Amino acid sequence: MASLSIGISRIFSPRGSNPRHPPTQKLIFAQTLLNDSKPVTPLPGGGGKKVDEADVVVIGSGIAGLCCGGLLARYGQDVVVLESHDAPGGAAHSFEVNGYKFDSGPSLFSGFQSRGLQANPLAQVLDALGESVPCVKYDSWMVYVPEGEFLSRIGPTEFYKDLEQYAGPEAVREWRILLDTILPLSAAAMALPPLSIRGDLGVLSTAALRYAPSLLKSFAQMGPKGALGATKLLRPFSEIVDSLGLKDPFIRNWIDLLAFLLAGVKSNGILSAEMIYMFAEWYKPGCSLEYPVKGSGEIVDALVRGLQKFGGRLSLRSHVNNIVIENGRATGVNLRSGQFIRAKKAVVSNASMWDTLNLLPKEAVPDSYKRSVEATPQCESFMHLHLGFDAEGIPEDLGIHHIVVNDWNRGVDADQNVVLISVPSVLSPHLAPPGKHVLHAYTPGTEPYSLWAGLDRRSAQYKNLKAERSEVMWKAVERALGPGFSRDKCEVKLVGTPLTHERFLRRNRGTYGPAIEAGKSSFPGHPTPIPQLFCCGDSTFPGIGVPAVAASGAIVANSLVSVGLHSKLLDAVGI
Repeated sequence: MASLSIGISRIFSPRGSNPRHPPTQKLIFAQTLLNDSKPVTPLPGGGGKKVDEADVVVIGSGIAGLCCGGLLARYGQDVVVLESHDAPGGAAHSFEVNGYKFDSGPSLFSGFQSRGLQANPLAQVLDALGESVPCVKYDSWMVYVPEGEFLSRIGPTEFYKDLEQYAGPEAVREWRILLDTILPLSAAAMALPPLSIRGDLGVLSTAALRYAPSLLKSFAQMGPKGALGATKLLRPFSEIVDSLGLKDPFIRNWIDLLAFLLAGVKSNGILSAEMIYMFAEWYKPGCSLEYPVKGSGEIVDALVRGLQKFGGRLSLRSHVNNIVIENGRATGVNLRSGQFIRAKKAVVSNASMWDTLNLLPKEAVPDSYKRSVEATPQCESFMHLHLGFDAEGIPEDLGIHHIVVNDWNRGVDADQNVVLISVPSVLSPHLAPPGKHVLHAYTPGTEPYSLWAGLDRRSAQYKNLKAERSEVMWKAVERALGPGFSRDKCEVKLVGTPLTHERFLRRNRGTYGPAIEAGKSSFPGHPTPIPQLFCCGDSTFPGIGVPAVAASGAIVANSLVSVGLHSKLLDAVGI
């Protein structure tokens, strides 16, 4: 899959709340734009139930659901996006507590400002919706690894200096071999824009024929050796690493870390295409990282604006109880409120595969589909730490991102081993009150759900486990922020657990998503065995991460309209 570039987008966090939630779990949502959302308008009929209808009903307002809904509205379809909670965005929403505006999801991005064939999928969707996300640019993050602490800089030459100092000349040599091999492959990885993909034979027109010249040109420029290497784009990235004879421990560990942060698996489980695109974004001349000026919630706001601009509807506090199947086809949804919403063309679920399965009547689900979903392994869950604190005593040159790896030998996917920290207020001061900072630390999809299963959130056992399991994050924060930081001076302290994740994000077992490894299995497509029911999001191709889920939403939207409409959109966007 081309154009999977938007950096590290692994972060799911506790969802917002309403007054019935206990204070220990309560997170307050930012309400930006929400008052402008169009509600679902009830119509009479339906055997006493409130009824409405749309061409397409989208369940869930995560990035995939909003991309799908926004593009469908852009195509002229009547679409309604249903969100169970009181703010859109799913795992990418932002929320506000005491004047501190927190990211709950993705916080490390690149490629927002790119346009054309090589833009990342989310940028292409925003472009199609006539929206943009102003960003602050930067080029480094702090790394704390067993070998030492250093400022990791992106770009073609800067990282060599770090390698020379902390890993030695052999690491420099191997890194050069790696870049010299894979950067030429990026032309092939970027030659097919995600916005051109659809889930039917129309893809031959919108993608294969339309971009055949650019694909052939990229292969010709690579030469025979490069073209042969391009055949590995859909194989695990570790196969490329192994074929190059790269053995330096730091290089192997660093590659695993990048893969894990990008897609939740190590290099033996991630598609080469994903890694190659990321390398092209981070290690090419003139590259930069980007953070939205108004915080990552601005991405969601831009998608909502695009949806509504073209007549799409977003209905908040609209919890879907079940998907309605009539004569073997998905024909709508029942809401908790008792309202039935009919879908004239399709129902699209942005829920996980396991949660989507639970929305379906058991008798309507083929046994093979049920077994396949239940057999799919899950990534683990998260611990989160959201802090608001005084900036006094904190270094003025503090960077936005910090990555702490405690022990390479345990593996980057081991629990309590890797902590990621984001302090976005260093680039966007208005996210915190004057003279304050806002911080989000988390263990990236490595917290075992089994430790928490069945616990009463009000119990002392739960509270004690929260304190115990959050300590690794506190220590990482103290290491990154230095002696001027004090836990006791934090004005906001929020600890999220897998149960928080499960409860507020409606995520089965609080999971990050399917633990599908390249070369062993593949992410499911978007149609389901039930006619008129489609899925998008991190349970579908191309997988986990912001660029991947944006692409999945776009693919479903494209698949629900004619090839002619799809081609006109590509012409309008200029790709």
